[in-house]
Amino acid sequence: MMKAFWFPVATIVCALGAAALARAAETQWIDTGKAQVRLHADVTRAAVEIRLAPKWHTYWRYPGDAGVPPRFDWTGSDNLAATKVEYPVPRRFREAGGQVIGYENRVVFPVELKAIDPKKPVRLSLKFEFAVCEKICIPAEAVFSLDVPIAKKTSELIEQAKASIPVPDVLGEVKPLSVYSVKLERGAKPRVLVEIYTPEHEQDYDLFAEGPTDNWALPLPEKLAKEGNLTRYAIPLDGAPPGAGPIPAKIRLTVYAGGKSLEVEAPLD
Repeated sequence: MMKAFWFPVATIVCALGAAALARAAETQWIDTGKAQVRLHADVTRAAVEIRLAPKWHTYWRYPGDAGVPPRFDWTGSDNLAATKVEYPVPRRFREAGGQVIGYENRVVFPVELKAIDPKKPVRLSLKFEFAVCEKICIPAEAVFSLDVPIAKKTSELIEQAKASIPVPDVLGEVKPLSVYSVKLERGAKPRVLVEIYTPEHEQDYDLFAEGPTDNWALPLPEKLAKEGNLTRYAIPLDGAPPGAGPIPAKIRLTVYAGGKSLEVEAPLD
């Protein structure tokens, strides 16, 4: 799954004083070569924004046949109990040797923040590692410090980013966008057959599959057929981690069509 990297890591530190950040909700841009990155915050949330050079892309939490997912290290933050990084719906791209999953042009990762003491300010310390790829891949690293604003002002950028996060949904509903059915086929080469509903004339749609943990490396779903609103996919159950059986207890499915997206957890055993 890991792609060979040919360039050294670009590391730049962005540290801003507490007095300045009391009036600001974002850091300055950090230039890592083929991408620019900055950190935002608005009381209970943060966001990491990446702007990519033309024709370059970065990766989703599950990168597909190659690549590496972004890594968020909040070690050193003050008054921070927990974080939850959310991922906008991605797209698939072709790279030498296979298909990958990620983002072009621009992506914003919203982050939910939980303070140890909600009455006290939070200071974020983030080491952000990611990769940008075109014909070659370049690993990048940016280090941020940011005081979370005390004033209860909502960030429009974070609000917009939240709107791009797939919505949790249930399996089996018939509606304009849904995961309609999931069927396990056992045998020497087990696979999962998935049916999704999308608007009949929508051309921009796709399905992604993940195992129950980050250690699984499922192949990208293969489109079998489309009949009206219904599209059928097959997912071979390859990529089990060492020591695990070939069939996971459940898989997570992400589907999008046009400007909408959703996530479904589907039990298999």
